[in-house]
Amino acid sequence: MKQWIIMIMILALIPFFLSGAGCLDEHDAANYSDPSFRDWRLTLNGTDTRVFTLAELRSLPRADGHGYCVSTTGFRFGPYECAGVDLRELVSLAGGMHPNDSVWISAPDGYLWVFDTEQLEGNGFITFDENLSEITSPPLRIILMYEQDGKPLSYDDGGPARIAIISQEPGIITEGSAWVKWVDTIEIRSNNG
Repeated sequence: MKQWIIMIMILALIPFFLSGAGCLDEHDAANYSDPSFRDWRLTLNGTDTRVFTLAELRSLPRADGHGYCVSTTGFRFGPYECAGVDLRELVSLAGGMHPNDSVWISAPDGYLWVFDTEQLEGNGFITFDENLSEITSPPLRIILMYEQDGKPLSYDDGGPARIAIISQEPGIITEGSAWVKWVDTIEIRSNNG
């Protein structure tokens, strides 16, 4: 009986030792320990509909920058080094947008955020400095972030993928309401009535 217990313990520890030995990278180790990440899918709906796995999302052109947000109650999250896919890239893969369209970002918990074409281009956001004083916005980008501070985005931080508003300048704070966690659907909708 003791031999079976020892064998089970050894088998349970193999993934841990493999990741420590470099046989699995950090991304694989994170996905290995969270089965929901392996099953995660992103659905893009527009004139075309496409579905991406996390690996397929990570294979798209990468966008990097500084991200920092503040909640409606004043709690700050960040600053982070963010990496993901530019939302404009994903919109183009779904067939693109017309001037009166909007992008609906949703998560399985029912949370939803809508970006217009101006915001998709990085404009129309309120930005703050470290003292939470409103400042003129530098160029911004909206990304679907899958990596934070060089590590795969954890579930608690909104992973496997969440919205982030990034800048090439550090210390730029945006409103956190738009930073949708656990994104699984991106839909382009027409606002033509």
